[in-house]
Order: sequence, then C-alpha cells, then structure tokens
Amino acid sequence: MNWKILEQRSYTPYSNTPKACIVVGKSGNYYPGVRVENISFPLTIPAIQAACCFSLADGDTPESVLLKDESYPEQLDFWVKEFDLKKEVVSSIENIQFGDATISLESSQVKNRLIDLLKDAITIHSDFPVSALLLTPAGYVSGVNVEVSDWTFGLCAERLAIAKTISYGIDNLESMSLHTLKGEFSSPCGACRQVIHEHLPDNEINFFHADGTLSVHYTSDLLPLSFSSTSLIK
Repeated sequence: MNWKILEQRSYTPYSNTPKACIVVGKSGNYYPGVRVENISFPLTIPAIQAACCFSLADGDTPESVLLKDESYPEQLDFWVKEFDLKKEVVSSIENIQFGDATISLESSQVKNRLIDLLKDAITIHSDFPVSALLLTPAGYVSGVNVEVSDWTFGLCAERLAIAKTISYGIDNLESMSLHTLKGEFSSPCGACRQVIHEHLPDNEINFFHADGTLSVHYTSDLLPLSFSSTSLIK
C-alpha cells in the first residue's frame, strides 16, 4: 500500500481532489478513509470522518490519524478534538495492512446478520440502531449508524457501508439490505437515498422491517426525480 494507491480509491468526480488518511485504533488496527463526494455536495464524506466511523463501528476507538502531509483541513480539527487524536505525518505506509472489509454470507443469512449487527450501532442521541449490508462481488460489507458528540458528524449505516466499500477499494456495488430494530418501516433517510442513488442507481434495496417482514425496492423508486447533472462533472 502507498498513499497514491489509497488516494486513487477516492470518489471525487466533482472536485478531482482525492484525499485519504488512516486512523489507528486503540486495538492497533488500521482503518483507511478516502473522500467520497456526492453530487449534493453537503453529503460529501471526508476521509477522516469515514475512517473514524469505521473504527467506531468495529468496536474500536480512534487513537491517532496518519496523514500524507499537513494539507488536510477537512474536519480534521473536530475529530482530533473528539478523540484526542495524535496527528502523524508519514511518508510511507508500505508496511500497513488493513483488515478484511467483507463478510461471506449466504442470502438466507443476511437477515440474522443484520439483526446481530444492530448491537454495534452507536446511537447516543437517537437510540435508533440501524444496520446495513452492501453486496459486492467480494462479499458483503457491513455498516451501522455511528453518532458522536456533534450530531452533524455522525454517519448513517447505509452511508457508512458505501464509504467503507469505496475506502477499502472494493468495486461494483450490487445491492443493499438494511434493518431497523424500532419503527414500523425500515427505510433510508433522504440523505442516504441521495448517496445510494449515486452509487447504486438502478439496484435493489431490501428493507427488513422490525415486524419481521421484507420489502424489496429499487433505488430509482426511492428517489424519484432525483438531482443529477453531467454539467457538474469536470
């Protein structure tokens, strides 16, 4: 691994400004994060937000952040203060290895795994755990909602799973399944629908509801007349 390869995983079709960092958890595990832009620009996920949330969703605590250089202002101050992160500028990451981001499951196992993942959600504000599994050719990538002291810096389960898939260099997102423990109907929020639409525009989304039922939808149905414009792509 090197910084160039990690940065190239960034999804930055609008700014053409790739960003990457690596968060080191108290466990000693490394969590990569890359910038994931969205055509609705406020929904862009900075690299450090992604990496910190991956660590938290894994039951770990961010302890330090590795940076390519000092020119990384995006949300850095918040996350450094939130977890008292040590900042380290490192030129080489050749010896760093990331854990496997994927889970091998049969389709019949998805529901139970979603239920099991709910315990990993961090819901200090909402008390509303959500889990997601994103199917890729390499296997399933998991996500749970992660909330931190500032509500606006948390990530929903669906966006965490998408950002994790991209940060770990996994291509070809196929479908998504999600589950909520509470509520009458499992459904992505509007922000997640916009992000899902960007990366799975015509794909199936499976809603496993709290009452045990399942409904299957297509992204295009979840966000009709969604915002899109080729004029924003440089």
